[in-house]
Amino acid sequence: MNLITLFTGGFLVQGQPVSVPDSFKDTFNFLQGNGVYEEGMMHFLKQMKHTIWTHYDAFIADAQALCAIFMLIFFSIKIYEMMAGDKQLEIMPLLRPFGLVMVILWWPTFTRVIAFPAEIVENRTEAMFDGSQIEVNDLRLQRAKLMVDVSDQLLTIQAVTETAKTEADTWYGKAWDSVKSTVKEGFAEVWNPIVEMRNRLQANILLLVTSILETLAIWFLRICVYVIFIVQILFSTILIILGPFAVAASILPAFRDSFSTWIARFVAVNLYSGIAYLVMYISSLFQHYAMEAEISRYQTLLGASGPDLGKLTSYALFGVLSFGMVIGAFVIGALTMLTVPSISTWIISTSGISSAASTMGRGASSMARVARKLLTKL
Repeated sequence: MNLITLFTGGFLVQGQPVSVPDSFKDTFNFLQGNGVYEEGMMHFLKQMKHTIWTHYDAFIADAQALCAIFMLIFFSIKIYEMMAGDKQLEIMPLLRPFGLVMVILWWPTFTRVIAFPAEIVENRTEAMFDGSQIEVNDLRLQRAKLMVDVSDQLLTIQAVTETAKTEADTWYGKAWDSVKSTVKEGFAEVWNPIVEMRNRLQANILLLVTSILETLAIWFLRICVYVIFIVQILFSTILIILGPFAVAASILPAFRDSFSTWIARFVAVNLYSGIAYLVMYISSLFQHYAMEAEISRYQTLLGASGPDLGKLTSYALFGVLSFGMVIGAFVIGALTMLTVPSISTWIISTSGISSAASTMGRGASSMARVARKLLTKL
């Protein structure tokens, strides 16, 4: 039994899983995307990472030239120290520059080896996430179908009540007793579809408001997820392309720690995707819970033997065809995705990545404030 079944397995007791037609699935996926996080976009980000990493050799030749210069400086310092009698001859420190040069010569292999543990974490957490998304997407379609069914029931009930009101206010309520029932039945057959078409516009407004709120929430979630993966691609690409300079600089005693600092930052950045999938998996538990809870409530509104008129009437007063739990789950998932850089530094301690991410966040906030001011003036 997986975690999703353990924590959320008790909500569909009141009714069987909703049968969703293929035509509805195609239409819904066309409007809101195939899956919560758009499978095509996630695949594109993964391929983009592998493609950009092929440009690792942009500055390899320049770094090798710097290595030669820095090795001459390093050996000159060591020779002077030994000639002055401050240091004795030590073999191992003299071999260190040659090892660093070998790292630059085998740079693509070295970076793959350093990134390999993070890839293992990413593959494991991605498998957990993919398994949860199958159930979440199925519930998402069931919930959307139930929302449409509730909307249809609302507009049908509105049409019936409008007809009843019209019957009470019009002349045919005072018609002859012998033809009264016949007139009413004929009038209802003609008038009900007309009133239903008018009320459908009112129900569509509820659907529109609900769709706007859910679209904003789900795109807020997607944007936060995409930003984390794009930031990882950006940071890791810069570290790979400019990393040979850090290796070359570490030959000099003054910059001895630059290589170890680079490794720490590179590992921390590569952990972004693994941590992100883990956060997305945990967020899917909330989404699964929220969707099953709302599906259970929609099934209660529709009822096994017919709609519950009292509950439907009260529910229609909310103004949206959503209980808000799924929208809240999307927003919570988006906010938790923004903590991925900080979580990465808990595992591999490095301050440079967090400061860079926070600087980017402050820049984005400043741009948003400027945009709001411009929109206000317009």
